[in-house]
Amino acid sequence: MSDAVAIGEIINHHAERGRMLHRSLEAIYDTLRNFLVADADGEVLGCVAVEIAWADLAELKSLAVAPHATGRGVGAALVRAAIDDAHKLGVRRLFALTYVDGFFARHGFERIDRRQLPSKVWTDCVYCPKRHACDEIAVLLDLGRNGDDPPQDPQEPA
Repeated sequence: MSDAVAIGEIINHHAERGRMLHRSLEAIYDTLRNFLVADADGEVLGCVAVEIAWADLAELKSLAVAPHATGRGVGAALVRAAIDDAHKLGVRRLFALTYVDGFFARHGFERIDRRQLPSKVWTDCVYCPKRHACDEIAVLLDLGRNGDDPPQDPQEPA
């Protein structure tokens, strides 16, 4: 509960720059159980959420790092934690909508056509100013049949 305000500040910093959707404090509290945070000495350095979309599909969303913590591997650590969380949930596929598909490619995500995602995924789009001209890139990570095979850490050799 104590991380909600910091999560909102980090997300909304990036939202103000057009990198992601704004989140109200109420929306963050509503979905707080979906969030993972990276912290150092009690300070939230970044956040990510894993939201279940369907029986075998979840979204990695609200990935954001505090401006002063960029370039320190916080985003990569959060993605790895989100993948691990999705795997523990038994999710078979994890997707994200992004402007930085190369970052996700380093973690095993592959670019897909957004139309492959179920319509349920697009519920947040109604709030987006770009909803009629969406330029986000959809990426997907296959976590293995029934989540049986954990994904390889992209930072470690095969």
